[in-house]
Amino acid sequence: MLKHSPGSLRVRVFFACFITLTGLFLFSCNKPSIAPSTYSDYNKVLDSANYLYDKDKYEPAVHYLDSATNRYKDLELHQKFLYYEFKCNYFFHRKKDNNKSMLYADSMLNLFDTAEKKLKYMSDYAFSHFSKGDVLFAENKYNEAYQYFYQGKLIAKKDINDCTLSDYSYRMGMIMYQQGHFRLAAANFISSLKEAGACGMNFRSFYRRQELMDNIGLSYGKINEPDSALAFYSQGLNFINTWAGRFNERANLQDVARAVIYGNEADIYIKEKKFQNAKKLLKKSVEINLRKGNDNHDAGLTELKLAHIYFSINEPDSAINLLRVIRPLLDSINDAEADTDWNLLMANYFIKNGDAKTGLNYFIKYDALKDTVVKRNKGLKEADITEQINRLERENEFDALKKDNQQQYLYLKISIVFGLMLLVIFLLILLNWRKSKRNIKTLGALNQQINDQNNNLGSALNELKLSSQEKDRILRTVAHDLRNPIGGIASLTAAIANDGFTAEQMEMINLIKETSNNSLELINEILEVTNNGATLLNKELVEINALLNHSVELLRFKAAEKGQEIKLELLNKPVELLISKEKIWRVLSNLISNAIKFSPPGAFIYVNITEQDNEVIISVKDNGIGIPQKIKNKVFNVFTEAKRSGTAGEKSFGLGLSISKQIIESHQGKIWLESSAEHGTTFYVKLAKGVSS
Repeated sequence: MLKHSPGSLRVRVFFACFITLTGLFLFSCNKPSIAPSTYSDYNKVLDSANYLYDKDKYEPAVHYLDSATNRYKDLELHQKFLYYEFKCNYFFHRKKDNNKSMLYADSMLNLFDTAEKKLKYMSDYAFSHFSKGDVLFAENKYNEAYQYFYQGKLIAKKDINDCTLSDYSYRMGMIMYQQGHFRLAAANFISSLKEAGACGMNFRSFYRRQELMDNIGLSYGKINEPDSALAFYSQGLNFINTWAGRFNERANLQDVARAVIYGNEADIYIKEKKFQNAKKLLKKSVEINLRKGNDNHDAGLTELKLAHIYFSINEPDSAINLLRVIRPLLDSINDAEADTDWNLLMANYFIKNGDAKTGLNYFIKYDALKDTVVKRNKGLKEADITEQINRLERENEFDALKKDNQQQYLYLKISIVFGLMLLVIFLLILLNWRKSKRNIKTLGALNQQINDQNNNLGSALNELKLSSQEKDRILRTVAHDLRNPIGGIASLTAAIANDGFTAEQMEMINLIKETSNNSLELINEILEVTNNGATLLNKELVEINALLNHSVELLRFKAAEKGQEIKLELLNKPVELLISKEKIWRVLSNLISNAIKFSPPGAFIYVNITEQDNEVIISVKDNGIGIPQKIKNKVFNVFTEAKRSGTAGEKSFGLGLSISKQIIESHQGKIWLESSAEHGTTFYVKLAKGVSS
């Protein structure tokens, strides 16, 4: 759980930080097939070791697990994974021994030495990458760490396992928070909280969820959104209270979690100078965490906050007494950021009370500690994780394209072989012709045979054309017949959405509604693409400025949902085009919607129209993810494989641009694009002028 002390950040460790023995946590979301007797016996061993660990008896827990494990000769892969994970967490979080922790992280990865094992135990395989990434991150090897985190994410996505993806989002949130990207941290924590719903409800998933609510509150507090921060703190406390009865044997840890949230709530009130409210919460937090077996580390940091408040309300004696009391506690927890803050408070106290010499000594210690903390965090602060992740995404896309190219290369080789075979056949025919000059009848028969084959080929082509038309007719019929029942499903789900269902039921209803609407959208696009070629255009004179402005205004609210803004630049004078108003409106709406879909939150979208001789050129520019060079030529194809999800996960069926191209070409116009990863994508539409006024 994140804990924020004045001027610093630390990661609160419960059950070895990223949830100790997360392998046990994974039992609730993905159980491989294990022989019941072996699994049951060894699971009891793990439960006993975990119980000792939770009681802060770390060495006895490790000794017990090692001794018990030695008695098992044929552990199943998942059981070996859990053993290595336990040891990895112990050396990483308790002994701070990165070398030994790395050995166990590598041992976890080495278990998956075949494609079959990687496929069967995807969750374990993904988490092994996360564990190694954690150790690399602790050694300030950020680029390597991000690669392992990202690989773990890709594996989890293949497994369609939101429970494992939650661990990835959690790590990204922690890193973003430590880098000071608090809004991105909040977004990742929120994603992790949603994904954690797939993990079931055992104690570790319960504890992780309340931690995520607290972390979201911390992130909003850092970007000066106190109402949102307090709302998530309240949500976290309510969540703990709701589920507390199910985990009575862990009541002390529930109190610790509450105490940490109380301390974080106090930060909001300190910023608002509501010192009495803050003081009450901090004392409540300290009273809980000073108990034996609770989080004394957190209690020390919370008392530092109290000291700040005493100085703020002009009670320096109370502050100095408290600072002297907590000094032994700070010595035991070895927290450089807390030591830095403590020495600064001591320096300020003595300087204000006229003892400049003593104050200077404390200030010198503060300055040295501050430099140490700054140097320690400098590498992380300077690392551009967003660029790293984008690079990894691009590399992944490149690998996919590379595989596609290899397949295309294979097809090319096959084509060359067939071509050579055809050439050989041709040479043989030529040789035979030369040898058979005297047999004109045979040559005539051969020519007649070729003509017959050409006629058969023509008949086959006609049949293929009829078959294609029949396919379109069947496709339109099926799509049309499906539209009414699916539309009915969408309407029914919308009608019952407000009938007082539980949150889980509402989630399922909304999923049905979203799926139905996506299906309707796909059906409508299929109908559009199959009807487009046969439909006659109903052209009329249309004022293009008005049509373009109307299209933009209808989509501004959609852009606002992602915090985007559409910039529109029109012609200086009205210009009329002889076009199908409805068809061209569809093209413009599709291009602007795509720009919204593939641009990041907060981006600008530029829509512009210019005159060029007897034509107008409309451009729609985004600042999005760009279109890779390899698939630029495929985006206008029907049912293209180049479709991708939007920046917020929006659906894409790959038909919109195909329809747009058909419409523009039916107007004797032209549509094309320019794109790069750095500057986004710009689509251009060129249409002939009608009558100017």
